[in-house]
Amino acid sequence: MTLEQLRIFVGVAEREHVTKAAEALNVTQSAASGAVAALEARYGVPLFHRVGRGIQLTEAGRGFLEEARAVLGRAAHAETMLADYAGLARGSLRIVASQTIASYWLPAKLAAFHERHPQIAVELAIDNTEGAAAQVLSGAAELGFVEGEVDEPALAHWNVGRDPMVLVGREDAERVDEAWLRTERWIVRELGSGTRSTFEDVLRTRGFDPAQLTIAMTLPSNEAVRTAVEAGAGVAVLSRLVVARALKAGDLVELPLGLPDRAFHALRHKERYRTRAADALTDLIKEQVA
Repeated sequence: MTLEQLRIFVGVAEREHVTKAAEALNVTQSAASGAVAALEARYGVPLFHRVGRGIQLTEAGRGFLEEARAVLGRAAHAETMLADYAGLARGSLRIVASQTIASYWLPAKLAAFHERHPQIAVELAIDNTEGAAAQVLSGAAELGFVEGEVDEPALAHWNVGRDPMVLVGREDAERVDEAWLRTERWIVRELGSGTRSTFEDVLRTRGFDPAQLTIAMTLPSNEAVRTAVEAGAGVAVLSRLVVARALKAGDLVELPLGLPDRAFHALRHKERYRTRAADALTDLIKEQVA
């Protein structure tokens, strides 16, 4: 088993498509197929279901994916540690962020980081809060940026920003009370999403059980939720960053729920080696917040 085989397997598993993975990894389609086939043949374990022209991970494949990511994370970490002795003249930084942060809050900060350190290659993965914490915990990412609370003793976490949350819909409402909350159709993010967990926590502090909501759709991205609300499918709570343009254009209206801001948190493993690149990015973010 080689690191290249693991790298290709992870690429194929994440995309569930051999051709797309080969293009992203800059290898031929036959090389990608061969790497996966070699792993399956060597250990006699199918890693993918072949369904028509598509592929899906088997149960063994899902378990192996976690281990493969961890191995690649440790290998990259070892390489980064050695490269770090050369200072910030070269190297890479692997980070993971939840959707809202990755799409709306982090890009400007990464652009400023690139201006200062153009030889540092930044690799950004997107996952929900639970997934981002898992990647930092395993070493697949050195830094994580999330909206939700993370209760993991091995991870250090600190506040790096504030995010206003708003309730939006297609039509205005004079009053948002418990009866309104129960009867409206709700468009929500998936379980594990920081956006959803923050909203549900607010409801609980006000004595309202989130299980009483009528959930019309559960969607995997902020943009999908926003588009569904714009189409009149229901109402939703989202970051103001996500809906700012739609509110300005009149495609959505803000409803009077009075939600508090939520915090954006950075995550880092307490015991893993801290690279200069990671410190440089966190220092830059501190400067911008201050």
